[in-house]
Amino acid sequence: MLKLIGVRRGLPHEVGLGLLTLLLLALVTIAFPRFLVIDNLKSLVDDTALLIMLAVGEMFVLLTRGVDLSVAANAALTGMVVALFNAHYPGAGILPVLVIAIVMGAALGLFNGLLVWKVRIPSIVVTLGTLSVYRGCVYLVSGGAWVNSGQMSPFFLSFVRFPILGISVLSWIGLLVAVLAWLFLRYTVSGRNLYAAGNNPNAAGYAGIDVGRMQCLAFVLSGAIAGLAGYLWVARFAVAYTDVASGFELQVIAACVIGGVSITGGVGGVVGVVIGGLFLGIIKNALPVVGISPFFQMAVSGFVITVAVILNAGSYRKNHGRKILERAEASS
Repeated sequence: MLKLIGVRRGLPHEVGLGLLTLLLLALVTIAFPRFLVIDNLKSLVDDTALLIMLAVGEMFVLLTRGVDLSVAANAALTGMVVALFNAHYPGAGILPVLVIAIVMGAALGLFNGLLVWKVRIPSIVVTLGTLSVYRGCVYLVSGGAWVNSGQMSPFFLSFVRFPILGISVLSWIGLLVAVLAWLFLRYTVSGRNLYAAGNNPNAAGYAGIDVGRMQCLAFVLSGAIAGLAGYLWVARFAVAYTDVASGFELQVIAACVIGGVSITGGVGGVVGVVIGGLFLGIIKNALPVVGISPFFQMAVSGFVITVAVILNAGSYRKNHGRKILERAEASS
């Protein structure tokens, strides 16, 4: 699909995906002009901000040749904990809520990272297990009960909706997370080491980079972002329950893969992930408009991620083959 708009001819992946996203938005708008109504666009941006945040966290793990299937369960558990905290201590303010969400999310991510690093269990096995564990913990801490808007303080709920320059705090936080992630990967040693650890673990080890430590760091970053997203999710939808963000892992991974993040590690960037999240956000919001059940979102995401993996695999083989030829020519 991306080849049709010029990616095959040398355009960067982000440019091709951006053009495809604009084309998708144009087609939906032509069919349904009210899709670009301001209120609908604000809702689209808010929904996509949560997806982008979780996808940015997932990107860190994918860069190190791992995968985190527990990001949505992490968000559900931290969201439930901060909702219960606010229900019991409504006058505590927003700062303790943010600290608890981020620290708890990072701790859950650290647990994943230590199992991968120290125990050397494959990340897909670790996070498949912790996905169920964290979901179970949501039920344990809540007793299976919901925390609804009537139990949450007004400021707990209104903080994410507060407009700044016409855009909600939720969307600004999503943008801030993306910008900080871009700066981290581009200008810090640890950010560059994440790429090195995923691109060639053996060479990274010879260069003095502890690949396991980098994987653990990636899980901590992913968990911290998921924890923050957990509070934002609960406040946005004004309810905390055991199935918050259930199945959202697929969309998160899809946003990464569509955005050009390689599942084999070492390749990808924040800009592509942001555009990939917007692409899926448009699809998600367009499905009800065209009369398709939102439950079909899983099937659409599954199809899109399959196509994206195939295109990325083909691109990788092509680039890898070109590098081999260039090396052969240089040595001759």
